[in-house]
Amino acid sequence: MKVSQDQIENLYAFTIKHFVEYYDLQTELVDHLANDIEAIWRVEPELTFDQARNKSFKKFGIYGFAEIVEKRQKAMNKRYLKCLWHELKTWFTLPKVMTTLSLFALCYMIFSSSISEYAFIAAYIVTIIWTVYKIIQLNRQFRRRKQKTDKKWLLEQIIFRQASGINLIFISQLANVINYSDVLYGNQTAIAIASLSFTSCCLLLYVSLQLLPNKADELLKEAYPEFCL
Repeated sequence: MKVSQDQIENLYAFTIKHFVEYYDLQTELVDHLANDIEAIWRVEPELTFDQARNKSFKKFGIYGFAEIVEKRQKAMNKRYLKCLWHELKTWFTLPKVMTTLSLFALCYMIFSSSISEYAFIAAYIVTIIWTVYKIIQLNRQFRRRKQKTDKKWLLEQIIFRQASGINLIFISQLANVINYSDVLYGNQTAIAIASLSFTSCCLLLYVSLQLLPNKADELLKEAYPEFCL
């Protein structure tokens, strides 16, 4: 016996009922359940579809799909970080390294000036404003994408939502930045560390909030051959 199309739709609804919200995870679980149900029917052909489905589901243990979802989330987070690192590395190789060095030199020059304390805080606040603007923009963009399709993809969620949340950590460090700014004037080591840190943060923010969201469709097609927006 083979699982019918209507039964496939039933399996999708079954995964949603058990708190699997991402279409890619649903598809993976539906394929697994369908194959297992057909294997069960070969041994016990008298079982109904619901009975075979429930028997297959019991094999996932008391936590149901939770462990599978958790493993998949970890794997997709790892994939996202790999993409992030790949993009960041390009800013330390030719020709982009020249832009990185120019940004570092500009930071070093500003933080070495007589107004270094105020310049450091001002630069940080401007970066915070841009970060908040991008987070709001990405959330709006994510909602518009959701209006085009009722399918949710895990990697898409990470690109547009989790990345924004991670960058809020940057904003939370304002008090530490204000305290650190006091030691900048005349301290070449502190200035170099501040310039390097600020340059690295700017690159991280730009890649995670600008470059990767702009490449979202490309990244999703690489991860999910069935993806079509």
